[in-house]
Amino acid sequence: MAPSCVNTCCSAVKWSPVIFITAIVVWSYYAYVVQMCLFAVESIPEKVIYLLLYHPVLVMFVWSYWQTVFTPYGPVPKSFYMSTDEAAALEREPSEDRQREILKNFARNLPVLNRTMSGAPRYCEKCHCIKPDRCHHCSVCSACVQKMDHHCPWVNNCVGFTNYKFFVQFLGYGLLYCIYIALSTLKYFILFWTNGAEGGMGRFHILFLFFVAIMFGISLISLFGYHIFLTLHNRSTLESFRPPIFQSGADKDGFSLGTKGNFKEVFGDDPKKWFLPLFSSIGDGVSYPTRHPPMVGYQTMGNTNPPSVGDGINFPTRNIDIDSDTLLGDRQRWMEEGNEPGDSSDGCENKALQ
Repeated sequence: MAPSCVNTCCSAVKWSPVIFITAIVVWSYYAYVVQMCLFAVESIPEKVIYLLLYHPVLVMFVWSYWQTVFTPYGPVPKSFYMSTDEAAALEREPSEDRQREILKNFARNLPVLNRTMSGAPRYCEKCHCIKPDRCHHCSVCSACVQKMDHHCPWVNNCVGFTNYKFFVQFLGYGLLYCIYIALSTLKYFILFWTNGAEGGMGRFHILFLFFVAIMFGISLISLFGYHIFLTLHNRSTLESFRPPIFQSGADKDGFSLGTKGNFKEVFGDDPKKWFLPLFSSIGDGVSYPTRHPPMVGYQTMGNTNPPSVGDGINFPTRNIDIDSDTLLGDRQRWMEEGNEPGDSSDGCENKALQ
């Protein structure tokens, strides 16, 4: 009984930001359409223009938001998962060299380019799978997510390959929604602010609506601009903190195909779908074109010499997403992120394999 109550409470907490955003949008509709357009605006043509422009922006904003919320993150293909016996044998293996060989042999025919600093395939101890390129484990969702960008509490979902386009559109249309409301209510905000009691109780809705639009608009400007930057450079939020590692070394621009190619990878080839919250991203979420030459094979991996090409970053910095699969534990993390075993500078103790 108790665990069920705890799960219910946790679920309610996770969905509370979504409920909050939905409530704000519902209230903003009442404040704008009813209190302002129907009651405050006296000119009929002005009412019509405001309502005709408002509703398409609202529809695109809500549509892209719910697409982000309810589009499930992409599952990792079954071929990337080890069997229970294979995973148990790997985790029982005391030799790190032997562990690397087991992982390399398992990943030999998988379409993966990214690896750890030691040259081993990236392995998720929680899911018992080889991570596809750009894939990371989400501790909130308890799953490996294709091209994971981050886990967003405001949508109660992981933002990744399947819904990243919707997330960027949600930010863009949300910003447009706030700008439109702020500009169209500015005249009546000034009127009610300066005339005090005139306008009845409805004036408080309009005054508060203007402040809310400005507040959310300011917060969305930087976030939307940052994700446009990431889109045009073909990076995820995680990759901007911790560049992916290729055979030639760490390279934050390893997946970059040029501005046009990067944009199309997220928004697709069909211009008619670019601005619609419809899935049109290119690829399967598992393998991605890169600016690096094709990998020869995992049997050639393991060279930890400084890269001959790339952006010169030899040891990627730690990301706020711990993504702490053990290789098993801290061993996998230092091989992927560049920390030496036994280094406790990050505040974490390294655990030895039993």
